[in-house]
Amino acid sequence: KQWLPAGSYWQQPAGEAHITAADGEENLAFLDIQEGPYLVKPTSEAFDNGERPVNVDKTNLVWLNANDIQWVSEKSNVETAFLWGSHKENQLRAALLKLPAGFNGKIKNLSPNFRAVVISGEVTHQFSKKDTKNDLQPGSYFGAEENATSIISTAKETILYIRSNGDYEVK
Repeated sequence: KQWLPAGSYWQQPAGEAHITAADGEENLAFLDIQEGPYLVKPTSEAFDNGERPVNVDKTNLVWLNANDIQWVSEKSNVETAFLWGSHKENQLRAALLKLPAGFNGKIKNLSPNFRAVVISGEVTHQFSKKDTKNDLQPGSYFGAEENATSIISTAKETILYIRSNGDYEVK
């Protein structure tokens, strides 16, 4: 057993047996299937496809800031931890985005496929100043069409899981 605290990352290769469990009153495991179909099979039919699982406790994630990456504004104090995928054009990829307490900014999607899941903390989200504000708790998500801009604010530090097949900008 390996218990991972909130904000940790786990990647399970296709075909291997695994058990997902929770040991607390309130837990969240976000499952992102990169390629389908999702074939759930009994342990007796598990196979080794040559990949190995990745389990990273949140204390071992490498966080980069605006000094390290070009699509985050220096004024934002936002940090990024890359998880999987390639930054080649149209390649599916995922990263964690850490927004500081009191963040008021924007995320502009430059990708044909963009999804953001609240992992910890909470965000207030809207697409324009005229739109309704939505308070998103852990487990909530929002998507954005290409070239759409999300207006985001946080009261406390918040971590988003971002999955896209292209770029985005944080300002």
